[in-house]
Amino acid sequence: MKKILITGAQGFIGKKLIEELKCRNYKNLFLNSNQNDLKDINSWTKLEKSEVLIHLAAKTSVMESWQKPADYIKGNTLITTNALEYCRKYNTKLIFLSSYLYGNAKNIPTDENAPTFAHNPYALSKLLSEDICNFYSKNYKIDITILRVFNLYGPSQPKSFLVSKIIEQVKNSKIIEVNNLNTKRDYLYIDDLINAIIKSMEYQGEKKLFNIGFGKSYSVEEVIYIIQSIYKTNQPINNLNLQRKLEIGNTLADISLSKSELNWEPKISFEDGIKKIKDLTNS
Repeated sequence: MKKILITGAQGFIGKKLIEELKCRNYKNLFLNSNQNDLKDINSWTKLEKSEVLIHLAAKTSVMESWQKPADYIKGNTLITTNALEYCRKYNTKLIFLSSYLYGNAKNIPTDENAPTFAHNPYALSKLLSEDICNFYSKNYKIDITILRVFNLYGPSQPKSFLVSKIIEQVKNSKIIEVNNLNTKRDYLYIDDLINAIIKSMEYQGEKKLFNIGFGKSYSVEEVIYIIQSIYKTNQPINNLNLQRKLEIGNTLADISLSKSELNWEPKISFEDGIKKIKDLTNS
């Protein structure tokens, strides 16, 4: 059985991934401690050899990235570079979780060949990390798979993310307050992402880059309606009519390549995902 190393193992994705890998009998599973400073190359020299490195660790707050751009750009790219050096040392396959990088795309749905645009410092750190991955892949022949993950949601996600924030307000507030009602996003349930990562572990094809989304987008207003319907509430909505800097109007993943190459496609609709969250949180 392959030995797996996971960075960001204590995060939202990492905890769920570990749970699933254990269910699938990946007995030799190496996890990084959250005490390790992954920006320090010395932290990597202590790690044992693994066949696959799943690189999740990153600072991820878009809002904070505008306030601390250097922390995000330097920190995320340095950790990725150290991960690649580890892979170069042990000839380890790398699965790198990237993000939506298409800005306000001209073509909706959007495929992997669309022009990229860093619409915030966090996205810039991911775009630069992808460039570093591609450089190592070309020049050091490292086997790399990059997953561009669209908007993720699921139980235990931090409440700074829209779906979690709305559910929290539905459960505990008399009013739902959002910045605007019109922006649309392609939402992917955490379990579907975990399956995509596992499919990527065994992928032997030539493609390096895959969109990972559901293939359907919802406006904030639609998200609120669905959540309230499932939680059987009818709170009034306070629309602040605010736009974030360089706000993207709509994201919608073309996942044709993931279906054909990875033999992966999402199974959990947005409605079913919200029902799962409700059932898992017992309220």
